[in-house]
Amino acid sequence: MINLSRWKVGLVIAAVLLGTLFALPNFLPASVRDQVKGYMPTQILNLGLDLQGGSYLLLEVDTDALITEKTTNLTEDARMRLNDAKIQFSGLASKGTTVTVRITDPTRVQEAFNLLSRLATPLPKNPSARDIDIQRGNDQTITLSLTQDGIRSVSALAVDTSIETIRRRVDNIGTKEPSIARQGINRITVEAPGESDPEQLKKIIGQTAKLTFQMVDETVSPADLAANRIPPGSEALMDESMGRPLVVRKAVLVSGNSLTKASVGTDQYNRPAIDFAFNGDGATKFGNATARNIGKRFAIILDGRIVSAPTIQGAITGGHGQITGSFTAREASDLVAVLNGGALPAPLKFESQRTVGAELGADAVHKGIISTIIAFITIVVFMLLAYGFVFGGVSIAALLVNLLLIIASMTAFQATLTLPGVAGLILSLAVAVDANVLIYERIRDEERTGHKPIAALDVGFSRALVSILDANITSLIAALIMFVFGAGPVRGFAWTLMIGVFTSVFSAILVSQVLLGWWYRATKPKKLPI
Repeated sequence: MINLSRWKVGLVIAAVLLGTLFALPNFLPASVRDQVKGYMPTQILNLGLDLQGGSYLLLEVDTDALITEKTTNLTEDARMRLNDAKIQFSGLASKGTTVTVRITDPTRVQEAFNLLSRLATPLPKNPSARDIDIQRGNDQTITLSLTQDGIRSVSALAVDTSIETIRRRVDNIGTKEPSIARQGINRITVEAPGESDPEQLKKIIGQTAKLTFQMVDETVSPADLAANRIPPGSEALMDESMGRPLVVRKAVLVSGNSLTKASVGTDQYNRPAIDFAFNGDGATKFGNATARNIGKRFAIILDGRIVSAPTIQGAITGGHGQITGSFTAREASDLVAVLNGGALPAPLKFESQRTVGAELGADAVHKGIISTIIAFITIVVFMLLAYGFVFGGVSIAALLVNLLLIIASMTAFQATLTLPGVAGLILSLAVAVDANVLIYERIRDEERTGHKPIAALDVGFSRALVSILDANITSLIAALIMFVFGAGPVRGFAWTLMIGVFTSVFSAILVSQVLLGWWYRATKPKKLPI
Protein backbone atom coordinates (compact mmCIF):
# COMPACT_ATOMS: atom_id res chain seq x y z
CA MET A 1 0.00 0.00 0.00
CA ILE A 2 2.83 2.44 0.82
CA ASN A 3 4.56 1.90 -2.53
CA LEU A 4 4.81 4.98 -4.71
CA SER A 5 3.06 3.81 -7.86
CA ARG A 6 3.30 6.20 -10.78
CA TRP A 7 -0.46 6.40 -11.14
CA LYS A 8 -0.84 7.41 -7.47
CA VAL A 9 1.78 10.14 -7.71
CA GLY A 10 0.41 11.32 -11.05
CA LEU A 11 -3.15 11.39 -9.75
CA VAL A 12 -2.20 13.42 -6.68
CA ILE A 13 -0.17 15.92 -8.72
CA ALA A 14 -2.94 16.27 -11.32
CA ALA A 15 -5.59 16.75 -8.62
CA VAL A 16 -3.53 19.44 -6.87
CA LEU A 17 -2.83 21.28 -10.14
CA LEU A 18 -6.45 21.18 -11.30
CA GLY A 19 -7.66 22.12 -7.82
CA THR A 20 -5.35 25.12 -7.79
CA LEU A 21 -6.47 26.12 -11.30
CA PHE A 22 -10.20 26.11 -10.44
CA ALA A 23 -9.87 27.50 -6.89
CA LEU A 24 -7.44 30.33 -7.74
CA PRO A 25 -10.02 32.72 -9.33
CA ASN A 26 -11.78 32.96 -5.94
CA PHE A 27 -8.70 34.75 -4.57
CA LEU A 28 -8.07 37.05 -7.56
CA PRO A 29 -9.55 40.56 -8.02
CA ALA A 30 -12.20 40.95 -10.72
CA SER A 31 -9.83 43.02 -12.86
CA VAL A 32 -7.26 40.22 -12.92
CA ARG A 33 -9.94 37.61 -13.72
CA ASP A 34 -11.02 39.70 -16.71
CA GLN A 35 -7.45 39.84 -18.01
CA VAL A 36 -6.88 36.06 -17.83
CA LYS A 37 -10.28 35.09 -19.25
CA GLY A 38 -9.73 32.67 -22.11
CA TYR A 39 -6.49 31.32 -20.64
CA MET A 40 -7.84 29.75 -17.44
CA PRO A 41 -11.14 29.21 -15.63
CA THR A 42 -12.49 32.46 -14.16
CA GLN A 43 -15.63 31.20 -12.41
CA ILE A 44 -15.87 31.88 -8.69
CA LEU A 45 -17.97 30.38 -5.91
CA ASN A 46 -21.65 31.30 -5.94
CA LEU A 47 -22.62 32.61 -2.51
CA GLY A 48 -26.08 31.85 -1.19
CA LEU A 49 -28.70 34.29 0.04
CA ASP A 50 -27.42 34.18 3.63
CA LEU A 51 -23.84 34.99 2.55
CA GLN A 52 -24.32 37.33 -0.41
CA GLY A 53 -27.59 39.01 0.51
CA GLY A 54 -30.68 39.05 -1.70
CA SER A 55 -34.41 38.45 -1.64
CA TYR A 56 -36.61 35.69 -0.23
CA LEU A 57 -40.22 35.14 -1.31
CA LEU A 58 -42.86 32.66 -0.18
CA LEU A 59 -45.55 32.14 -2.83
CA GLU A 60 -48.81 30.23 -2.93
CA VAL A 61 -50.27 28.92 -6.19
CA ASP A 62 -53.93 29.97 -6.38
CA THR A 63 -55.32 26.57 -7.31
CA ASP A 64 -58.91 27.77 -6.66
CA ALA A 65 -58.59 30.28 -9.49
CA LEU A 66 -57.14 27.52 -11.67
CA ILE A 67 -60.16 25.26 -11.03
CA THR A 68 -62.54 28.15 -11.75
CA GLU A 69 -60.75 28.78 -15.05
CA LYS A 70 -60.86 25.08 -15.95
CA THR A 71 -64.62 25.00 -15.26
CA THR A 72 -65.12 28.09 -17.43
CA ASN A 73 -63.11 26.50 -20.25
CA LEU A 74 -65.18 23.32 -19.92
CA THR A 75 -68.35 25.40 -20.31
CA GLU A 76 -67.06 27.06 -23.48
CA ASP A 77 -65.85 23.73 -24.90
CA ALA A 78 -69.29 22.23 -24.36
CA ARG A 79 -70.94 25.26 -26.01
CA MET A 80 -68.63 25.10 -29.03
CA ARG A 81 -69.09 21.34 -29.56
CA LEU A 82 -72.87 21.51 -29.33
CA ASN A 83 -73.01 24.51 -31.69
CA ASP A 84 -70.71 22.81 -34.21
CA ALA A 85 -72.98 19.74 -34.16
CA LYS A 86 -76.05 22.03 -34.47
CA ILE A 87 -77.59 20.52 -31.32
CA GLN A 88 -79.95 23.00 -29.67
CA PHE A 89 -79.57 23.46 -25.91
CA SER A 90 -80.47 25.74 -23.04
CA GLY A 91 -79.46 26.40 -19.46
CA LEU A 92 -75.71 25.97 -20.03
CA ALA A 93 -74.17 27.13 -16.77
CA SER A 94 -71.43 26.33 -14.30
CA LYS A 95 -71.49 26.17 -10.51
CA GLY A 96 -68.44 25.23 -8.48
CA THR A 97 -66.76 22.41 -10.39
CA THR A 98 -69.92 21.33 -12.24
CA VAL A 99 -71.32 22.32 -15.66
CA THR A 100 -74.94 21.54 -16.58
CA VAL A 101 -76.73 21.82 -19.93
CA ARG A 102 -80.24 20.83 -21.09
CA ILE A 103 -80.66 19.43 -24.61
CA THR A 104 -83.79 20.82 -26.27
CA ASP A 105 -84.48 17.88 -28.63
CA PRO A 106 -85.02 14.66 -26.64
CA THR A 107 -84.04 12.56 -29.66
CA ARG A 108 -80.55 14.05 -29.67
CA VAL A 109 -79.72 13.70 -25.96
CA GLN A 110 -77.69 10.51 -26.49
CA GLU A 111 -75.83 12.09 -29.39
CA ALA A 112 -75.00 15.10 -27.24
CA PHE A 113 -73.91 12.83 -24.36
CA ASN A 114 -71.55 10.91 -26.65
CA LEU A 115 -70.21 14.17 -28.08
CA LEU A 116 -69.50 15.73 -24.68
CA SER A 117 -68.02 12.47 -23.37
CA ARG A 118 -65.05 13.12 -25.64
CA LEU A 119 -64.12 16.10 -23.44
CA ALA A 120 -62.97 13.68 -20.72
CA THR A 121 -59.28 12.76 -20.98
CA PRO A 122 -57.12 10.21 -19.09
CA LEU A 123 -54.94 11.51 -16.27
CA PRO A 124 -51.17 11.50 -17.01
CA LYS A 125 -50.20 9.41 -13.97
CA ASN A 126 -53.36 7.27 -13.86
CA PRO A 127 -54.65 6.50 -17.38
CA SER A 128 -57.58 4.49 -16.00
CA ALA A 129 -59.00 7.64 -14.34
CA ARG A 130 -60.57 10.62 -16.13
CA ASP A 131 -60.46 14.33 -15.39
CA ILE A 132 -64.19 14.81 -16.05
CA ASP A 133 -67.20 12.77 -14.92
CA ILE A 134 -70.23 12.97 -17.26
CA GLN A 135 -73.73 12.00 -16.13
CA ARG A 136 -77.07 11.97 -17.97
CA GLY A 137 -80.18 13.12 -16.08
CA ASN A 138 -83.86 12.19 -16.52
CA ASP A 139 -84.93 15.62 -17.81
CA GLN A 140 -82.68 15.80 -20.89
CA THR A 141 -79.93 17.31 -18.69
CA ILE A 142 -76.25 16.42 -18.99
CA THR A 143 -73.88 17.16 -16.09
CA LEU A 144 -70.11 17.47 -16.46
CA SER A 145 -68.10 17.52 -13.21
CA LEU A 146 -64.38 17.84 -12.55
CA THR A 147 -63.28 14.70 -10.69
CA GLN A 148 -61.28 14.89 -7.46
CA ASP A 149 -58.46 12.95 -9.13
CA GLY A 150 -58.53 15.45 -11.98
CA ILE A 151 -58.46 18.43 -9.61
CA ARG A 152 -55.50 16.99 -7.69
CA SER A 153 -53.66 16.23 -10.93
CA VAL A 154 -54.24 19.72 -12.33
CA SER A 155 -53.21 21.36 -9.04
CA ALA A 156 -50.00 19.33 -8.73
CA LEU A 157 -49.11 20.00 -12.37
CA ALA A 158 -49.77 23.72 -11.83
CA VAL A 159 -47.29 23.87 -8.94
CA ASP A 160 -44.62 21.96 -10.90
CA THR A 161 -45.15 24.15 -13.97
CA SER A 162 -45.07 27.31 -11.84
CA ILE A 163 -41.69 26.29 -10.37
CA GLU A 164 -40.19 25.82 -13.83
CA THR A 165 -41.73 29.05 -15.13
CA ILE A 166 -40.45 31.04 -12.13
CA ARG A 167 -37.00 29.50 -12.63
CA ARG A 168 -36.91 30.60 -16.30
CA ARG A 169 -38.08 34.12 -15.41
CA VAL A 170 -35.51 34.55 -12.64
CA ASP A 171 -32.79 33.19 -14.95
CA ASN A 172 -33.84 35.71 -17.62
CA ILE A 173 -33.10 38.64 -15.30
CA GLY A 174 -29.57 37.35 -14.70
CA THR A 175 -29.85 36.06 -11.12
CA LYS A 176 -27.20 33.39 -10.47
CA GLU A 177 -28.11 30.12 -8.79
CA PRO A 178 -31.61 30.96 -7.55
CA SER A 179 -33.08 28.43 -5.13
CA ILE A 180 -36.68 27.60 -6.08
CA ALA A 181 -38.41 24.76 -4.26
CA ARG A 182 -41.84 23.42 -3.38
CA GLN A 183 -42.98 23.86 0.21
CA GLY A 184 -45.95 21.78 1.27
CA ILE A 185 -48.74 21.13 -1.23
CA ASN A 186 -49.09 24.40 -3.14
CA ARG A 187 -46.40 26.76 -1.84
CA ILE A 188 -43.11 27.75 -3.47
CA THR A 189 -40.05 29.39 -1.91
CA VAL A 190 -37.77 31.59 -4.01
CA GLU A 191 -34.31 32.67 -2.87
CA ALA A 192 -32.53 35.04 -5.25
CA PRO A 193 -28.97 35.83 -4.10
CA GLY A 194 -27.77 39.28 -5.13
CA GLU A 195 -31.30 40.51 -5.99
CA SER A 196 -31.77 43.42 -3.58
CA ASP A 197 -35.16 44.63 -4.90
CA PRO A 198 -37.91 42.16 -3.91
CA GLU A 199 -40.60 44.35 -5.48
CA GLN A 200 -38.95 44.05 -8.89
CA LEU A 201 -38.63 40.31 -8.34
CA LYS A 202 -42.32 40.08 -7.40
CA LYS A 203 -43.24 42.01 -10.53
CA ILE A 204 -41.31 39.60 -12.76
CA ILE A 205 -42.44 36.45 -10.95
CA GLY A 206 -46.03 37.34 -10.10
CA GLN A 207 -47.31 38.33 -13.53
CA THR A 208 -49.35 35.45 -14.92
CA ALA A 209 -48.41 36.49 -18.49
CA LYS A 210 -51.38 34.72 -20.04
CA LEU A 211 -51.39 36.03 -23.60
CA THR A 212 -54.33 35.31 -25.90
CA PHE A 213 -55.60 36.54 -29.27
CA GLN A 214 -59.42 36.75 -29.43
CA MET A 215 -61.90 38.27 -31.85
CA VAL A 216 -63.80 41.43 -30.92
CA ASP A 217 -67.58 40.87 -30.77
CA GLU A 218 -68.81 43.50 -33.23
CA THR A 219 -72.48 42.59 -32.63
CA VAL A 220 -72.53 44.31 -29.24
CA SER A 221 -73.42 47.99 -29.43
CA PRO A 222 -72.35 50.60 -26.87
CA ALA A 223 -75.95 50.65 -25.60
CA ASP A 224 -75.89 46.86 -25.12
CA LEU A 225 -72.59 47.14 -23.28
CA ALA A 226 -73.92 49.91 -21.04
CA ALA A 227 -76.96 47.77 -20.22
CA ASN A 228 -74.71 44.74 -19.68
CA ARG A 229 -76.46 42.83 -22.49
CA ILE A 230 -73.53 40.61 -23.40
CA PRO A 231 -74.31 37.43 -25.38
CA PRO A 232 -73.17 34.00 -24.14
CA GLY A 233 -69.70 33.17 -25.34
CA SER A 234 -68.51 36.77 -25.03
CA GLU A 235 -67.16 38.92 -22.22
CA ALA A 236 -66.30 42.54 -21.53
CA LEU A 237 -62.65 43.37 -20.82
CA MET A 238 -60.93 46.69 -20.20
CA ASP A 239 -59.23 48.10 -23.30
CA GLU A 240 -56.17 49.88 -21.89
CA SER A 241 -55.42 51.59 -25.19
CA MET A 242 -58.88 53.23 -25.23
CA GLY A 243 -59.58 53.42 -21.49
CA ARG A 244 -63.01 51.78 -21.77
CA PRO A 245 -64.45 48.23 -21.85
CA LEU A 246 -64.59 46.23 -25.06
CA VAL A 247 -66.53 43.02 -25.70
CA VAL A 248 -64.53 40.08 -27.04
CA ARG A 249 -65.43 36.50 -27.83
CA LYS A 250 -64.23 33.97 -25.26
CA ALA A 251 -62.98 31.56 -27.91
CA VAL A 252 -59.18 31.84 -28.14
CA LEU A 253 -57.70 32.03 -31.66
CA VAL A 254 -54.09 31.54 -30.55
CA SER A 255 -52.57 31.49 -27.07
CA GLY A 256 -49.18 32.52 -25.75
CA ASN A 257 -48.27 28.84 -25.49
CA SER A 258 -47.51 29.01 -29.21
CA LEU A 259 -44.91 31.78 -28.77
CA THR A 260 -41.33 30.84 -29.54
CA LYS A 261 -39.68 34.22 -28.98
CA ALA A 262 -40.44 37.71 -27.72
CA SER A 263 -38.09 40.70 -27.95
CA VAL A 264 -38.17 44.45 -27.41
CA GLY A 265 -38.72 46.44 -30.61
CA THR A 266 -40.16 49.79 -31.67
CA ASP A 267 -43.40 50.69 -33.43
CA GLN A 268 -43.83 53.08 -36.37
CA TYR A 269 -43.65 56.04 -33.99
CA ASN A 270 -40.37 54.78 -32.49
CA ARG A 271 -42.07 53.86 -29.20
CA PRO A 272 -41.18 50.67 -27.26
CA ALA A 273 -43.09 47.64 -28.51
CA ILE A 274 -42.86 43.87 -28.26
CA ASP A 275 -42.02 41.74 -31.30
CA PHE A 276 -43.12 38.11 -31.16
CA ALA A 277 -42.94 34.94 -33.24
CA PHE A 278 -45.17 31.86 -33.23
CA ASN A 279 -44.20 28.23 -33.69
CA GLY A 280 -45.45 26.37 -36.77
CA ASP A 281 -48.81 25.40 -35.26
CA GLY A 282 -49.41 28.89 -33.87
CA ALA A 283 -48.43 30.54 -37.16
CA THR A 284 -50.91 28.31 -39.05
CA LYS A 285 -53.76 29.06 -36.62
CA PHE A 286 -52.99 32.79 -36.65
CA GLY A 287 -52.77 32.87 -40.45
CA ASN A 288 -56.08 30.99 -40.90
CA ALA A 289 -57.87 33.14 -38.31
CA THR A 290 -56.72 36.43 -39.85
CA ALA A 291 -57.57 35.19 -43.36
CA ARG A 292 -61.16 34.42 -42.27
CA ASN A 293 -61.67 37.75 -40.51
CA ILE A 294 -60.22 40.42 -42.82
CA GLY A 295 -61.73 43.80 -41.96
CA LYS A 296 -62.64 42.76 -38.43
CA ARG A 297 -60.89 43.58 -35.19
CA PHE A 298 -59.08 41.17 -32.94
CA ALA A 299 -57.90 41.79 -29.40
CA ILE A 300 -54.46 41.09 -27.97
CA ILE A 301 -55.18 40.23 -24.33
CA LEU A 302 -52.60 39.97 -21.56
CA ASP A 303 -53.75 38.76 -18.15
CA GLY A 304 -57.38 39.72 -18.78
CA ARG A 305 -56.57 43.21 -20.09
CA ILE A 306 -56.77 44.28 -23.73
CA VAL A 307 -53.38 45.69 -24.77
CA SER A 308 -54.50 46.61 -28.28
CA ALA A 309 -57.31 45.75 -30.69
CA PRO A 310 -56.17 46.36 -34.27
CA THR A 311 -58.19 45.77 -37.44
CA ILE A 312 -57.08 42.85 -39.61
CA GLN A 313 -55.97 44.35 -42.93
CA GLY A 314 -54.97 41.04 -44.48
CA ALA A 315 -53.92 37.48 -43.70
CA ILE A 316 -50.88 37.43 -41.41
CA THR A 317 -49.12 34.26 -42.49
CA GLY A 318 -45.50 34.87 -41.52
CA GLY A 319 -45.94 33.84 -37.90
CA HIS A 320 -44.54 37.18 -36.71
CA GLY A 321 -46.27 40.16 -35.13
CA GLN A 322 -45.92 43.12 -32.83
CA ILE A 323 -47.73 44.17 -29.66
CA THR A 324 -47.97 47.94 -29.30
CA GLY A 325 -49.23 49.91 -26.34
CA SER A 326 -48.23 52.56 -23.84
CA PHE A 327 -45.11 50.68 -22.72
CA THR A 328 -42.05 52.28 -21.21
CA ALA A 329 -38.69 50.75 -22.17
CA ARG A 330 -38.46 49.08 -18.72
CA GLU A 331 -42.03 47.71 -18.93
CA ALA A 332 -41.40 46.29 -22.39
CA SER A 333 -38.15 44.67 -21.23
CA ASP A 334 -39.82 43.14 -18.15
CA LEU A 335 -42.75 41.87 -20.22
CA VAL A 336 -40.39 40.25 -22.73
CA ALA A 337 -38.61 38.44 -19.87
CA VAL A 338 -41.99 37.23 -18.58
CA LEU A 339 -43.26 36.09 -22.00
CA ASN A 340 -40.02 34.25 -22.78
CA GLY A 341 -40.28 32.51 -19.40
CA GLY A 342 -43.73 31.22 -20.25
CA ALA A 343 -47.15 31.81 -18.73
CA LEU A 344 -48.03 30.75 -15.23
CA PRO A 345 -50.81 28.15 -15.12
CA ALA A 346 -52.43 29.93 -12.16
CA PRO A 347 -52.08 33.23 -10.30
CA LEU A 348 -49.58 33.45 -7.45
CA LYS A 349 -50.22 34.90 -3.99
CA PHE A 350 -47.28 36.43 -2.13
CA GLU A 351 -47.43 35.12 1.42
CA SER A 352 -44.24 36.68 2.78
CA GLN A 353 -41.00 38.32 1.72
CA ARG A 354 -37.74 39.41 3.28
CA THR A 355 -34.51 40.99 2.14
CA VAL A 356 -31.05 40.05 3.39
CA GLY A 357 -28.83 43.12 3.04
CA ALA A 358 -25.36 42.92 1.55
CA GLU A 359 -23.96 44.06 4.91
CA LEU A 360 -25.53 41.09 6.69
CA GLY A 361 -24.24 38.78 3.95
CA ALA A 362 -20.70 40.21 4.26
CA ASP A 363 -20.88 39.78 8.04
CA ALA A 364 -21.94 36.15 7.59
CA VAL A 365 -19.06 35.55 5.16
CA HIS A 366 -16.63 37.09 7.64
CA LYS A 367 -17.93 34.91 10.48
CA GLY A 368 -17.83 31.84 8.24
CA ILE A 369 -14.18 32.51 7.36
CA ILE A 370 -13.28 33.09 11.01
CA SER A 371 -15.00 29.87 12.11
CA THR A 372 -13.23 27.89 9.37
CA ILE A 373 -9.85 29.34 10.36
CA ILE A 374 -10.46 28.56 14.05
CA ALA A 375 -11.49 25.00 13.19
CA PHE A 376 -8.42 24.57 10.98
CA ILE A 377 -5.99 25.94 13.62
CA THR A 378 -7.55 23.72 16.30
CA ILE A 379 -7.07 20.66 14.09
CA VAL A 380 -3.47 21.68 13.28
CA VAL A 381 -2.55 22.06 16.95
CA PHE A 382 -4.18 18.75 17.88
CA MET A 383 -2.48 16.78 15.09
CA LEU A 384 0.97 18.23 15.83
CA LEU A 385 0.62 17.50 19.56
CA ALA A 386 -0.81 14.01 19.03
CA TYR A 387 1.36 12.70 16.16
CA GLY A 388 4.47 14.89 15.98
CA PHE A 389 5.88 17.14 13.32
CA VAL A 390 6.22 14.55 10.51
CA PHE A 391 2.94 12.67 10.73
CA GLY A 392 1.03 15.71 12.01
CA GLY A 393 2.52 17.81 9.22
CA VAL A 394 1.51 15.24 6.59
CA SER A 395 -2.09 15.24 7.86
CA ILE A 396 -2.14 19.06 7.76
CA ALA A 397 -0.81 19.07 4.18
CA ALA A 398 -3.49 16.52 3.23
CA LEU A 399 -6.08 18.72 4.95
CA LEU A 400 -4.98 21.73 2.89
CA VAL A 401 -5.30 19.67 -0.30
CA ASN A 402 -8.76 18.57 0.87
CA LEU A 403 -9.85 22.18 1.43
CA LEU A 404 -8.43 23.17 -1.96
CA LEU A 405 -10.31 20.37 -3.73
CA ILE A 406 -13.62 21.23 -2.00
CA ILE A 407 -13.38 24.88 -3.09
CA ALA A 408 -12.31 23.87 -6.62
CA SER A 409 -15.14 21.32 -6.97
CA MET A 410 -17.82 23.74 -5.81
CA THR A 411 -16.43 26.40 -8.15
CA ALA A 412 -16.26 24.04 -11.14
CA PHE A 413 -19.82 22.76 -10.60
CA GLN A 414 -21.05 26.29 -9.79
CA ALA A 415 -22.59 25.02 -6.57
CA THR A 416 -23.96 27.59 -4.14
CA LEU A 417 -22.18 27.98 -0.81
CA THR A 418 -24.55 28.81 2.04
CA LEU A 419 -23.97 29.35 5.74
CA PRO A 420 -25.04 25.74 6.50
CA GLY A 421 -22.66 24.80 3.68
CA VAL A 422 -19.83 26.39 5.67
CA ALA A 423 -20.83 24.13 8.56
CA GLY A 424 -20.68 21.16 6.17
CA LEU A 425 -17.24 22.33 5.05
CA ILE A 426 -15.94 22.41 8.63
CA LEU A 427 -17.45 18.99 9.30
CA SER A 428 -15.72 17.66 6.16
CA LEU A 429 -12.37 18.86 7.51
CA ALA A 430 -13.02 17.05 10.79
CA VAL A 431 -14.01 13.87 8.93
CA ALA A 432 -10.82 14.09 6.84
CA VAL A 433 -8.67 14.31 9.99
CA ASP A 434 -10.62 11.44 11.51
CA ALA A 435 -9.44 9.26 8.60
CA ASN A 436 -5.83 10.25 9.33
CA VAL A 437 -6.35 9.40 13.01
CA LEU A 438 -7.61 5.91 12.07
CA ILE A 439 -4.56 5.33 9.86
CA TYR A 440 -2.06 6.65 12.40
CA GLU A 441 -3.50 4.67 15.31
CA ARG A 442 -3.35 1.50 13.22
CA ILE A 443 0.31 2.29 12.34
CA ARG A 444 1.08 2.75 16.07
CA ASP A 445 -0.52 -0.60 16.89
CA GLU A 446 1.48 -2.36 14.19
CA GLU A 447 4.75 -0.81 15.37
CA ARG A 448 4.03 -1.86 18.99
CA THR A 449 3.66 -5.47 17.82
CA GLY A 450 7.22 -5.37 16.45
CA HIS A 451 6.67 -4.63 12.76
CA LYS A 452 9.38 -2.73 10.92
CA PRO A 453 8.55 0.87 9.92
CA ILE A 454 7.80 0.04 6.28
CA ALA A 455 5.59 -2.90 7.29
CA ALA A 456 3.80 -0.80 9.94
CA LEU A 457 3.07 1.88 7.35
CA ASP A 458 1.86 -0.64 4.79
CA VAL A 459 -0.38 -2.61 7.17
CA GLY A 460 -1.65 0.59 8.82
CA PHE A 461 -2.96 2.00 5.52
CA SER A 462 -4.38 -1.33 4.27
CA ARG A 463 -6.25 -2.22 7.48
CA ALA A 464 -7.57 1.29 8.12
CA LEU A 465 -8.95 1.56 4.57
CA VAL A 466 -12.02 -0.61 5.28
CA SER A 467 -13.01 1.44 8.35
CA ILE A 468 -12.48 4.71 6.45
CA LEU A 469 -14.66 3.58 3.54
CA ASP A 470 -17.40 2.31 5.88
CA ALA A 471 -17.56 5.62 7.75
CA ASN A 472 -17.53 7.76 4.61
CA ILE A 473 -20.08 5.66 2.70
CA THR A 474 -22.43 6.04 5.67
CA SER A 475 -21.89 9.82 5.62
CA LEU A 476 -22.44 9.89 1.85
CA ILE A 477 -25.77 8.05 2.15
CA ALA A 478 -26.94 10.48 4.84
CA ALA A 479 -25.85 13.46 2.71
CA LEU A 480 -27.66 12.07 -0.36
CA ILE A 481 -30.88 11.64 1.63
CA MET A 482 -30.65 15.23 2.90
CA PHE A 483 -29.91 16.52 -0.62
CA VAL A 484 -32.82 14.66 -2.27
CA PHE A 485 -35.50 15.25 0.37
CA GLY A 486 -34.25 18.50 1.92
CA ALA A 487 -34.56 22.07 0.73
CA GLY A 488 -32.78 25.38 1.22
CA PRO A 489 -30.25 25.26 4.10
CA VAL A 490 -30.44 21.45 4.39
CA ARG A 491 -29.43 20.98 0.74
CA GLY A 492 -26.62 23.52 1.11
CA PHE A 493 -25.23 21.54 4.03
CA ALA A 494 -25.66 18.21 2.20
CA TRP A 495 -23.96 19.51 -0.97
CA THR A 496 -20.70 20.49 0.73
CA LEU A 497 -20.79 17.34 2.86
CA MET A 498 -21.07 15.11 -0.25
CA ILE A 499 -18.16 16.84 -1.97
CA GLY A 500 -16.21 16.67 1.28
CA VAL A 501 -16.69 12.89 1.55
CA PHE A 502 -14.97 12.27 -1.80
CA THR A 503 -12.16 14.78 -1.24
CA SER A 504 -11.59 13.53 2.33
CA VAL A 505 -11.11 9.93 1.23
CA PHE A 506 -8.80 11.05 -1.57
CA SER A 507 -6.66 13.30 0.64
CA ALA A 508 -6.48 10.95 3.64
CA ILE A 509 -5.58 7.83 1.66
CA LEU A 510 -3.72 8.92 -1.46
CA VAL A 511 -2.22 12.29 -0.53
CA SER A 512 -1.06 11.15 2.92
CA GLN A 513 0.32 7.91 1.48
CA VAL A 514 2.31 9.67 -1.27
CA LEU A 515 3.75 12.24 1.17
CA LEU A 516 4.74 9.57 3.73
CA GLY A 517 6.19 7.46 0.95
CA TRP A 518 8.41 10.33 -0.19
CA TRP A 519 9.45 10.99 3.41
CA TYR A 520 10.31 7.31 4.01
CA ARG A 521 12.38 7.09 0.83
CA ALA A 522 14.32 10.21 1.79
CA THR A 523 15.02 9.33 5.49
CA LYS A 524 14.67 5.51 5.82
CA PRO A 525 14.05 5.75 9.60
CA LYS A 526 14.57 2.78 11.92
CA LYS A 527 11.69 3.95 14.11
CA LEU A 528 8.62 5.93 13.15
CA PRO A 529 8.36 9.35 14.90
CA ILE A 530 4.69 8.94 15.70
